[in-house]
Amino acid sequence: MAPGRLGNAVLMRGAVALLALAAAPASPVALPSGSTYVALGSSYAAGARIGAPAPAAPMRCGQTVNNYPRLVAARLHLDLVDASCGGATTEHLLRAWDELPAQLDHLTAATRLVTVTIGGNDVHLVSDLARAECTPARDGAASHCGPPPAPTAAEWTRLGRNLAEIARQVRHRAPRARLVFVDYLDMLPARPCASIPYDAAGLARARATVRHLARVTAAVARRERATLLRAGALSRGHDSCSAEPYAVGHSDTGASWHPTAAGHAAIAAALIRLLRDTS
Repeated sequence: MAPGRLGNAVLMRGAVALLALAAAPASPVALPSGSTYVALGSSYAAGARIGAPAPAAPMRCGQTVNNYPRLVAARLHLDLVDASCGGATTEHLLRAWDELPAQLDHLTAATRLVTVTIGGNDVHLVSDLARAECTPARDGAASHCGPPPAPTAAEWTRLGRNLAEIARQVRHRAPRARLVFVDYLDMLPARPCASIPYDAAGLARARATVRHLARVTAAVARRERATLLRAGALSRGHDSCSAEPYAVGHSDTGASWHPTAAGHAAIAAALIRLLRDTS
């Protein structure tokens, strides 16, 4: 090969290699015992009513002692800062929420692991699931609620924008941290049952929201070079109508439309495997 062509070929291979490196996922970060782990998110991370309240946590946030962040921290001997809070939206990770600081304010340069489970409240997932419970009404009477409205295009756009900003803020505030987006467990079965009494159209609307939320989360994780744990995939065979549900619909004892203790344990086990396999 002529020298000029050889040089061009070398440059081309170098350029291709650099492009491949830029497209590759961020390198895993080792997690020695005692590393700081910050958990961010909504009630799907906090563990609403699945166990005893977590000591020293804000009462209104609903954190429990057996939520997935605490299970992971205990198993891997990590120093946990649990900032998750029931009712939180992406805005509450980015900015203060009444007396609570922005959840991202808990990050420092010493943080080595960050998990994020957020977005359902941005598209009113839980409130709409509860509203759809009376379509049809549980006692068979005519519904007075009507179908919940679908999230608007503006709400989906804002969610994606805020998730991306959260990822960028994590990189800025905790540059040595492993960032893992943990999406939402899926409670919705193929057909209605006692705990999911929707008609077929209601189930289809709810499932569309759940799946769209998972797609938005996955797209942001991919673009921002974060790790994604597809918790929704763990739900297969464990929906609200199954013998061992990972999330429940209507509940008279736990938190309706939320993960169960078994669901949090499944997420914790999957997250631990993910961290160990890629570190």
